[in-house]
Amino acid sequence: MMDENPTAENLPVPSSPPTAAPPALLGNLSAIIGRISDALEEETAAIRAGGVFDIRASSARKSRYLYELTRATKGVDEPEIVAEHREGLEQLREKLAVNESVIRAHMSAVSEVAKLMQDVIKRAEADGTYSEGEFGWAR
Repeated sequence: MMDENPTAENLPVPSSPPTAAPPALLGNLSAIIGRISDALEEETAAIRAGGVFDIRASSARKSRYLYELTRATKGVDEPEIVAEHREGLEQLREKLAVNESVIRAHMSAVSEVAKLMQDVIKRAEADGTYSEGEFGWAR
């Protein structure tokens, strides 16, 4: 016998908006916050140490964690997240502020070194024959 609506079984089941986050979701959120914190601490320490550091790989990792965080909080009430993870989120915010200041200081130092190198290259390439500065006219 033929079914009157053969495509009905292929349609997705309507879903209702989530009312509360499942405990597993909030547990995953704790793990994600922990991974982000660890990544920030590692990056901050590596930049402060001044050794070889792959900023591109670190940025990619932070972007991936941000994506995970976004996915984990999708459909969850913000007050519920804040109440459950207040301490972890506050610590994460502090670590982000420290990380940002270290990155800004590092970028400023890199910019200063680059400017010094440009000045050295300009002086090395110019022998002073045709520059106004060598004659005292340019100020």
